[in-house]
Amino acid sequence: MTAPSTRERIVENADTLFYERGYEATSFAEIAAAVGISRGNFYHHFKTKDDILDAVISRRIARTDAMLDGWQAEGADPRARISCFINLLIANRAKIMAFGCPVGTLASELAKLDHVAQGRAAEIFGLFRDWLAGQFRALGAGARAEALAMHLLSWSQGVAVMAAAFRDESFIRNEVAAIQHWLAHLPELSTDH
Repeated sequence: MTAPSTRERIVENADTLFYERGYEATSFAEIAAAVGISRGNFYHHFKTKDDILDAVISRRIARTDAMLDGWQAEGADPRARISCFINLLIANRAKIMAFGCPVGTLASELAKLDHVAQGRAAEIFGLFRDWLAGQFRALGAGARAEALAMHLLSWSQGVAVMAAAFRDESFIRNEVAAIQHWLAHLPELSTDH
């Protein structure tokens, strides 16, 4: 395995800082310090903070695509694949309690800033929505597939927001159990109805 390039290290560290501190609150100097490079070397790779943001969003999109492909390959059936999505709340609970959902926090911050990249950040939610809708279609949801996907996506985002607000792991576990129960009892949906 090759060592990451300086550019890749900048993007990786910026991604972490944007998640943990926020895009607006993170400076060039903080990113350069996290990577261990001079500001001059930093500017060789990225001219503006928006350039870094674009690279961070591209990284998150690529990582989300890879994760969804993995779930598609690993899941025995649509319910098992959807369960992989639901279990992200448990797998990432410590970070969610500390910083919220990485997708939701970035999209919300950029929306508040009326930042030009807000739509691109929201594409990550679009990847999840479209993938979940495909799973619900495979369960026979037909025209309801996208609505079910949006319901699940919004439910998980609500859990992430409340988990960050109250820092309550038992809340996350209870909500994940409720979502899993909902999924397990979702009837096979026929497109004929």
